[in-house]
Amino acid sequence: MRSPLQYFTVALKGLAMGAADVVPGVSGGTIAFISGIYDELLSSINALNLSALNTLFRKGMVSFWREINGGFLLALFSGIVISLFSLSNLIQWTLLHHPQLLWAFFFGLVAASALMVGKTVRWQIYSIIALILGTAVAYYLTVIPAMGDNESKVFLFVAGFIAICAMILPGISGSFILLLLGAYRPVIEALSSRDFFVLAVVGAGCVSGLLVFSRVLKWLLNRFRNITIALLTGFLVGSLNKLWPWKEVLQSEVIHGKLKVILEKSVAPQSGSGVLFVFLAMLSGFVILLLIEWVALRFKRPV
Repeated sequence: MRSPLQYFTVALKGLAMGAADVVPGVSGGTIAFISGIYDELLSSINALNLSALNTLFRKGMVSFWREINGGFLLALFSGIVISLFSLSNLIQWTLLHHPQLLWAFFFGLVAASALMVGKTVRWQIYSIIALILGTAVAYYLTVIPAMGDNESKVFLFVAGFIAICAMILPGISGSFILLLLGAYRPVIEALSSRDFFVLAVVGAGCVSGLLVFSRVLKWLLNRFRNITIALLTGFLVGSLNKLWPWKEVLQSEVIHGKLKVILEKSVAPQSGSGVLFVFLAMLSGFVILLLIEWVALRFKRPV
């Protein structure tokens, strides 16, 4: 049984997951993974099944709540929702005015997380193959051009279903998948304008995808944990291409009065006074994550 302080800590991790999910290139699953709640998150989601409903009707709400680890889910998803609504405008402002610093910070964060996750893998031939495969898949997703926007409600449901699968995978960003599918702008505008109908449609797709895909991922972790972790490490490594702060725009398009990048490629750091600050942002992301790991190991308590 967690204390109120521990539930507050879980909510803070939810805030971090929500903030990461707003940025097209950073995965909330990465935050869950590096903050030590990934396995519990999958187990808690998997507990939402017919057996739990049977418990609800036969034994009541208290037993049902315990079976699904309700306190953990409530604290975590409360943090995620609060973050999505409160930080969406801030993240978008930062992406517009200081994109290199934001990308650099997350580059350092994900690079450190790839290092940390990779240390837990027993590196054998199959795990190395899984690493290469995961890296190739994630890298490919970062270089394919985005589709045009589509605001069809059926499409947005399907986009939510697909994006949530990516969102709980470390290294693959759900918001980046929304961008590739052409659903990112409608979703982020719905968040900013509080269009709850559109959000409900996307949310229904997310819930459906979450219940289905979390079971697949949990099964893989139970049966082939080492290979699966190696694959997830590859996802982290491959996603670094998307987060590299120096880009050359190859194709762009003005959509609804806004310039949208369709295709870009990573380039070498460009000279200028801002390069040092970009590298400092990258280093800060890397060091912050290492400090979090150090604190977690030094004060090892369940949160």
